[in-house]
Amino acid sequence: MEQHNWLLYIAAFASAFGIALFTTPFAKKISIKLGAIDYPKKRGLHTKPLPRMGGLAIFSGFIVTIFVIMPFQQEFRDRQFIGFLIGAIIIAALGALDDVRNSKGGLSAKIRLAVQILAALIVVLTGTRIDVSMWPMGEHLSVLSAPITIIWIVGLINAVNLIDGVDGLAAGVSSICALCLMVLCIITGSPLAVVLAATLAGSCLGFLPRNFNPAELIMGDTGATFLGYVLAVSSILGVFKSYTILVVIVAVLSMALPILDTLFAMIRRAYNGKHIMTADRGHLHHRLIDRGYSQKQAVAILYGISLLTGIFSIAIAIRNFFALMILGVFFLALLCVLYVYKKRTTKDTNEAKE
Repeated sequence: MEQHNWLLYIAAFASAFGIALFTTPFAKKISIKLGAIDYPKKRGLHTKPLPRMGGLAIFSGFIVTIFVIMPFQQEFRDRQFIGFLIGAIIIAALGALDDVRNSKGGLSAKIRLAVQILAALIVVLTGTRIDVSMWPMGEHLSVLSAPITIIWIVGLINAVNLIDGVDGLAAGVSSICALCLMVLCIITGSPLAVVLAATLAGSCLGFLPRNFNPAELIMGDTGATFLGYVLAVSSILGVFKSYTILVVIVAVLSMALPILDTLFAMIRRAYNGKHIMTADRGHLHHRLIDRGYSQKQAVAILYGISLLTGIFSIAIAIRNFFALMILGVFFLALLCVLYVYKKRTTKDTNEAKE
């Protein structure tokens, strides 16, 4: 069992939080200077132009913290971490370039996908991959370990990017996912993954005060794709370390909201005969707002769902079935509250029309 340096974890979280909080205004100024502005769109929710490179603050909080604590963590000097770091810089640079070119339509989907695959491939070639040998039929799936890892990384990069449609949603959900992932990595005994998750959570929460509705700026692709990348690689280094098929369920549950929203989006678009990368207004946050919830209410609901699925994953990991039952009751209660609120909102709307 690995020895955990709790002081280091707390220091990583606090440092990332402080740096992201401090650098957010500078990220706003840089966005304006480079012309990285998000203008109101027909399917969007913003009513005024917003700087869209807030992700620079998240990236700064994360990277600076990692370099500061590097001398205190032996694993920060191995091939896996170097591969992770190179991939992180590539993804952040890709997102920043896409944000700057946003007014001209941004980078093409093919270019973004190719660079994301390159970053994931670097991670795989430096020794970080999902080991499927202990899964059912694992002996036959071992050759697919690298492709599965690449799909997982690229998939999460785009999943987090897709939920970045409401003020504070991606940053808040990612911080919840990172904190849940941190707990899971503590359970599996992976100090490196714990540090990465704690640092990411701190960076997200440091950025959130200026990103929550009404936002001063948004994170853009610079932040959203970087968050997905770090969550994906951290989960491989930590949660997938135990090698059993149960970790797939745990990993998916800990980040269920972005994963399921992306899967539903792909199915919905394919069913409607559209390209899976075509933007639409069918995401969970859009549906909640279209049903009468305010942006803050929609974000709070999705925070709650993300937190519940994250705690579910932890309960499964520690085999606490009593906790699972309690969480199940809370989840049903949440559904009932949403149903009652929807009915009341519909009734108020009908009365107003009369």
